[in-house]
Amino acid sequence: MLLALLIPTTPSFAQASAQVRIKIVKAGLLVGGGAGSGVLTYRGRHHPFRISGVSFGFTVGATVGWLEGWASGIREVSDFAGAYSSVGGGAALIGGINGAQLRNDKGVTMVLQGPKAGVEFAANLSTIMISLK
Repeated sequence: MLLALLIPTTPSFAQASAQVRIKIVKAGLLVGGGAGSGVLTYRGRHHPFRISGVSFGFTVGATVGWLEGWASGIREVSDFAGAYSSVGGGAALIGGINGAQLRNDKGVTMVLQGPKAGVEFAANLSTIMISLK
């Protein structure tokens, strides 16, 4: 019994950070759209997900991007799914760098970065939907 009192436990409602990997294909002319898939690694388990999104503003071109980073504010895996919003922009000519900071209404924040290939010029407001598979 003494051992049980000395070993710290993590309550199920505690927030934990998670690793995120995404591959996304985007294209647009004024209004852009994209779709892809990814893996959330949370508490040692891998959770595949789908991602889709639309951007409004100035978007011209098409790219394929690979993003990696961290998600924080997750209490349960289901908190990760939902609508995320982001304001951003970028450019790529043959290749470039992606970067995004996204937040959903459940308080989950993702900070992602990685390479992209293709041609794109963008300055827009984006809404991204994530659904767990």
